[in-house]
Amino acid sequence: MALVAGVDTSTQSCKIVVRDAETGALVRSAKASHPDGTEVHPDFWWAAYNEVVAAIGGLDDVAAIAVGGQQHGMVCLDSDGEVVRPALLWNDTRSAEAAEALILELGKGDRDAGARAWAEACGSVLVASLTITKLRWLRDAEPDNAARVAAVCLPHDWLSWRIAGHGPKSQGGDGDLSALLTDRSDASGTGYWSPQTNDYRPDLLELAFGAVPLLPRVLGPNESGASTPWGAPIGPGAGDNAAAALGLGLVAGSVSISLGTSGVVSAICPTPIADPSGLVNGFADATGAYLPLACTLNASRIIDAAKSILGVSYEDIANLALGANPGADGLVLVPYFEGERTPNKPHATASLHGLTLKTSTPAHVARAFVEALLCCQADGLDAMVRLGVKPDRVFLIGGGAKSPATRTIAPSVFGHDVIVPPDGEYVADGAARQAAWVLSGAEQPPTWPIEGSVTYTGVYEPVIREQYGNVRELTFPNR
Repeated sequence: MALVAGVDTSTQSCKIVVRDAETGALVRSAKASHPDGTEVHPDFWWAAYNEVVAAIGGLDDVAAIAVGGQQHGMVCLDSDGEVVRPALLWNDTRSAEAAEALILELGKGDRDAGARAWAEACGSVLVASLTITKLRWLRDAEPDNAARVAAVCLPHDWLSWRIAGHGPKSQGGDGDLSALLTDRSDASGTGYWSPQTNDYRPDLLELAFGAVPLLPRVLGPNESGASTPWGAPIGPGAGDNAAAALGLGLVAGSVSISLGTSGVVSAICPTPIADPSGLVNGFADATGAYLPLACTLNASRIIDAAKSILGVSYEDIANLALGANPGADGLVLVPYFEGERTPNKPHATASLHGLTLKTSTPAHVARAFVEALLCCQADGLDAMVRLGVKPDRVFLIGGGAKSPATRTIAPSVFGHDVIVPPDGEYVADGAARQAAWVLSGAEQPPTWPIEGSVTYTGVYEPVIREQYGNVRELTFPNR
């Protein structure tokens, strides 16, 4: 049987799955951690990848490989292929002011006009997450480093480049920047690639950075532009959300709500979406369609905060939350612990409202935190619906979906039944499925069954969303 490998180079770790190319059966897998922080030198990703490869006994028997990776991260290389500075990751908000400046510049001083112009140009209203804002920050904050930049790529592009045998000259590599490759899903999160035209917008890059460095070639969904040293084709890869959608086998009408470090609501659409409100990013997917997406900076770490505040276990948080009434008797958390991206409040903090003697109990606090986590994502789902997405299946995935409280309470917040697939590495699985697609040369990716999904039903409780909406803007500072 032919084997394929899928790599997930995420914010927190590197994971590799090896699967049967025809059936999708898992053969082996492993993971290794990445350093914490919002900026990381890419060499740590390469070290983690090699650690995982060693842990699974090598990849020489793999017939094809692809990489899914965290979106938006800014990887700058000089003319020798050396990393200019540690990569700024998607969750680094230091470029928030740069994002606002670029919106105003494209709108000639009118923010609303600028937001519309950016949405139409690249599918997204700029926030600090997008790569183009980080390049503006680099230009202004570190001009000497900016002057060294010969190429800009994304985390999955860089790791694919290394897997293909390229690398910086100081480490014995060829420094071949022309060998950098990417895919349309990850390119669509840069702010200088257009889902409308399926092409780069060098004019926007020059506006932001003052120059147009070399950019990776954008491959088709099942195209290979490189191979490993042992001769296996390397797929185009994908941004993590697009890879997860491919791993789940999402189709038009499917909505995925992922509760990881960030919260992500995404859906498959046949046509591109441009939302001038900025709530929804109009990304591309990994199959040739589109992946409108709403992302929150705060997700599963909201439950981490509840665990820290209450001094109890994750299991205790779930039991406490399920023991309180829907709406927590009026106790509401606005969970912007790390600022927020949707809505765009990079400097906001979290706040708890409705404390009374009755609601000052561990059960009420636990319930308020779980409901806040879900309300954040429900705002994204509402924005999708307003843009014409008609959800017929809602999937709940990610670390935060492991909690019995999250699964049980979700239908009462979303107003939809939710399907919870078995715990898995869906980004890595999507990359493996893409690798199998590249290997087969077929028109469509292979169909791999997902067994063991559970559907959760419940009664919609509008009071939860209503009281959350009443206090959502009461954050400090409110900007």
